[in-house]
Amino acid sequence: MTTIQSRKRYLLYIPLVFMAIFYLIPIYVMLITGFKSFAEIDLQTMWRLPQGIHFDNFIEAYSKLSPHLWNSVRLVVPAAIISSILGSLNGFVLARWKFPGADFIFPFLLFGMFIPYQSILIPLVQFMRQINLYGSVWGLVLTHVIYGIPITTLTFRNYYATVPKELIESAKIDGASMMHAYFYILLPLSLPSFVVVLIWQFTSAWNDFLFAVVLTSPENWPITVALNNMAGSQIIAWNVQMAGSFIAAIPTLLVYIFLGRYFLRGLMSGALKG
Repeated sequence: MTTIQSRKRYLLYIPLVFMAIFYLIPIYVMLITGFKSFAEIDLQTMWRLPQGIHFDNFIEAYSKLSPHLWNSVRLVVPAAIISSILGSLNGFVLARWKFPGADFIFPFLLFGMFIPYQSILIPLVQFMRQINLYGSVWGLVLTHVIYGIPITTLTFRNYYATVPKELIESAKIDGASMMHAYFYILLPLSLPSFVVVLIWQFTSAWNDFLFAVVLTSPENWPITVALNNMAGSQIIAWNVQMAGSFIAAIPTLLVYIFLGRYFLRGLMSGALKG
């Protein structure tokens, strides 16, 4: 029986390996192209390894992207943290406080996840102009915080709903208020949910292009917009472009390589159940 189970397990690995290879092919092409010279760039030889390793492509790409790399850091850190905190508070209120209208407010918040970005660009630009945040990184931070509230609220609300009610009731008996119960009981237990939403919001804000190109000025462009503008109008140096693409992808790759296991644990522990 053990032998049969082990064989089934190995058979399961086969499609997983093929899917992993399939998803890693773009990274392979991007990486080897980034190490090639301009003379080696050809669609017919795109799969071949470079004849020599050219680090100057990465140096040139980094010199062009480094100012905008800091803009992306200034964007994703506050956007991820603020939206996670607001989602935690919203999730706690909606999961534990049965106030009038709660059954209407929760679906209304979730509706925000289904609003296409393109449909609100014009009023969003007008609003940012009125509050004097148009063209700045903080206007982009505010946009990602607001757009992140629905998914962060859903994540925390479903997670807090799985926490036994007896914990909250015991805290009430001991004289704790609802906010004390949140800060001293639920908040320390919600680390898996924080990991999920922080990684989710980090990835969403870092990879954003549409909001970034519309709402920010050239000096405040994040790395995704700067990467797009590296391409020349006549001739595109694909080796430098691919090197820049790899540099722009490194933060999200590192996040999922080192924190991916915690992301999966958060999902499995109930962060997105319900």
